[in-house]
Amino acid sequence: EVQLQASGGGLVQAGGSLRLSCAVSGFTTDEYSLGWFRQAPGKEREGVSCIRRSNGRTHYRDDVKGRFTISIDKDKNTVYLQMNDLKPEDTAVYFCNARRFGADYWGRGTLVTVSS
Repeated sequence: EVQLQASGGGLVQAGGSLRLSCAVSGFTTDEYSLGWFRQAPGKEREGVSCIRRSNGRTHYRDDVKGRFTISIDKDKNTVYLQMNDLKPEDTAVYFCNARRFGADYWGRGTLVTVSS
């Protein structure tokens, strides 16, 4: 059974930093992607960043490029999202995601609140 356990949300002032973590278990191969989505109040869930576990290839949405960094610790099977220079518009519930051959797996959301 695939499980994702996310943590690291909180309240931070604009310009501050947070690091989200997501421990992943249940996969038996390296052929999957890990990523982060977010959903702000009244808005649809949107992709933030993803990374391919096998080769480390990353992707970011335009408005977080240069501020957010996604990484994987393969020994710990944990994916991180380092978020710097946070802005009020980054306020959302952040969800950890794993995707393998079109199947999505989700962790519980963690709330990130950025005050102005």
